[in-house]
Amino acid sequence: MGDRGEDEDLQMAIRMSMQRATPEPKRSKPRDAVAGVVSGSPEDSPESKTRRRELMAAAAEKRMAAAAMVSPSPSSSPSPKKGGELGKRGEELRLKNGNLIKELSAEEANQLFGMVFGNEVSKGILAQWSNQGIRFSSDLETSMGLVQHEGGPCGVLAAIQAFVLKYILFFMDELKDVSHMPQKGPGASFKSQSVPSYNFSSLTEGGKVRALVSSMGEILFSCGSNRRAVIAILCIPDNDFQHFEGISKDEVIARSLEGLSIESAMDLQKVLRVETCTSQTTALQRLEANLPLFQSRMGALLFLISALLSRGLDLVQSDRDDPGLPLVTAPFGHASQEIVNLLLCGQAVPNVFDGKMDLGGGMFLKGISRDVEVGFLTLLESLNFCKVGQFLKCPKWPIWVVGSESHYTVLFALDPSVQNENELEGRETHIRKAFDAQDQSGGGGFISVEGFHQVLRETNIKLPPEKLEHLCSAGFIVWSEFWQVILDLDKSLGGLKDSSGLMGKKVFDLYHFNGIAKSDLNGGQVNSGGETPLQRPRLTKLRVSVPPRWTPEEFMADVKVSSASSANESAGKDTEVSKPEPSQHAPLVDCIRTRWARAVCSWSGDPPSIV
Repeated sequence: MGDRGEDEDLQMAIRMSMQRATPEPKRSKPRDAVAGVVSGSPEDSPESKTRRRELMAAAAEKRMAAAAMVSPSPSSSPSPKKGGELGKRGEELRLKNGNLIKELSAEEANQLFGMVFGNEVSKGILAQWSNQGIRFSSDLETSMGLVQHEGGPCGVLAAIQAFVLKYILFFMDELKDVSHMPQKGPGASFKSQSVPSYNFSSLTEGGKVRALVSSMGEILFSCGSNRRAVIAILCIPDNDFQHFEGISKDEVIARSLEGLSIESAMDLQKVLRVETCTSQTTALQRLEANLPLFQSRMGALLFLISALLSRGLDLVQSDRDDPGLPLVTAPFGHASQEIVNLLLCGQAVPNVFDGKMDLGGGMFLKGISRDVEVGFLTLLESLNFCKVGQFLKCPKWPIWVVGSESHYTVLFALDPSVQNENELEGRETHIRKAFDAQDQSGGGGFISVEGFHQVLRETNIKLPPEKLEHLCSAGFIVWSEFWQVILDLDKSLGGLKDSSGLMGKKVFDLYHFNGIAKSDLNGGQVNSGGETPLQRPRLTKLRVSVPPRWTPEEFMADVKVSSASSANESAGKDTEVSKPEPSQHAPLVDCIRTRWARAVCSWSGDPPSIV
C-alpha cells in the first residue's frame, strides 16, 4: 500500500508541475520515460524507490517555484533544485539559498485583509488598491517620478518615490550593481562632488530600475528591523505561458491578471505567496526578478503587504494606538498615516511627533522614535491639527512626503545644505544653549551674574562696558533683554547685527512632484486606448527665500540686497539678488513654512498642487 501511495503522490505532483510550470522544449517521449519510473520495475529495487522520491521532490519543488512567481528573471532568479525541504503540507518551500516561499494560512490571510481593509470595505476601495502599479512616468521631464492614479494608494507611491529620489539624486553612481544595496543609514555622507542636475530626461531605464529596486529593498528591510524582508508575490493558477508567446512580460502578467479581483481574505489567500529574505543581496535580486509584478496593476497593494509582513502583523498592531481601525481609511480608501510612517521609518505608528506622548495611567500615544532617511510635512500642521516632530521635519536627506487632506506628493531639494542652519541661526543656537546651561530657574529664562559672565566667555561675546553694566544691574540677567542686546551687537563683537543687510536670509530652490494622472473629469484611470489625460505628472521648481527666525514679517518686503554672499555661504549658490523675489501663495507654501518659518516662495506657471 505504501508503494502505491507514493506512486499516486508522484503522479499528482507531476501533473501539477506540468500544469503550472513554464513549458520546457519538447523532448522525445518524455511521458514514456516518466511512466517507466512511476510504474517501477518488477523487483521495485531500492534504486527505483530512491529515484521516485527524487522525482517527487523535484516535481513538487518545481511546481512551488512556478507558483511563487509569474515571470522569473533567468539571470537573477535562483531556480529551485532537487532536494529542497518541503513543508508538512506542501505549503512551504525552503530554497537552496535559504529563502522561504509559502502560502498564507487562512488565519494570516484573515488578519491581513481585516487589518488593511476592515470588514466593511467597499468594492470601489478594493478596486482602487487593485489597480495601481509602481511605474515611472513616460514624460521626459518627470521621468524620475512614479505615476499615481486617482486616490487610494498614493501614500504608498509617494513614500517609495521619496526613496527613489534619494538614490537618483545622491547615490546613482553607487548603483551600478543592483545586487548591492548601499548602506545609507543616519551615519552616511553625501559623496558626490557636485549638486545633482535638475534635468531628469537623461535618466536611463536601467538607472531608474536600480533606484526603484534599491528603494523597495531599503524600505522592506527597515520594516523588518534590518533583519529580513518579506516579498509578497502572486500565483496565478491558470497561467499558461504557451498562449503568450512573443509578447512582453508586462503583457503576460496583464493577461494573467484579467478577471482577478481581491474582494475577500480568501481571494487574497488563493493568489498570494510570500518569500522571506534574510540577505539584502538576495532580497534585491528577488525584487528585481519580480519587478514586473510590482509594475502590474496589483503592485502597490503587493508592496504594502510586503511591508506589513516584513514588520510582522502582530508588531504592526502593537505599533498602533487603535488597532481596531483599518489601515486604509474610509470612505475614500486613502492610505493612513500609519501606512506612510511604516514605509518612512519602519514602524506603523499613527502620529508624526517625536517619541511618545504620556497620557497618564500607563497610556501613551506613539510617534516617531528615531532619525529617518526621508521626511514628512503636512498641510494639517499649518491648520494646527498636528505637530510634525524634528525627526520627520529634518530627515537625513532633503526629501519630504507632503500630505494634504486627500493626497500625498513629494518635495525635495538637490542640495543637502538647504537643511543646514545659516551662519547667524547657528550662532543664535550656540548662544541660547550656553545661556540655558546656566539657567537655574527651572526654565524661567534668567541667570545669575556669575553665570552670565560664563556665557560671555563660552560664546566669545565682547559687550561694551555700559551694556554689560546695564544688564547686570538687577543682579540677574533675563534672556529677552540679553537677546535684544545681541541683535544690536555687531558680528565682529560676537553679536548678530549683519552689516550686509542680509541678516542671515537663506535663498535656495525646492522642487515639488505630483504624480497624479487623471483622464476624465471624475478622475478615472488612464486607459490603454491612448486617451490623453487632463492632468499629467508635474514637476515644479520653487525659489525660496527664508528670513532668519528673529526678524519681523516686514523684513522680506523692506530689505534690498546688493550681494548674496551670506546666502552663498549657507546654500552654496552663486546668486546676485537686487530685490526680493515676488511672493506667491499656494497650499504647498503653507507646508513649506512648517519647515522654514515665513518662507517666501515663487515659481513660474501654474501653482504647484498638493491635491
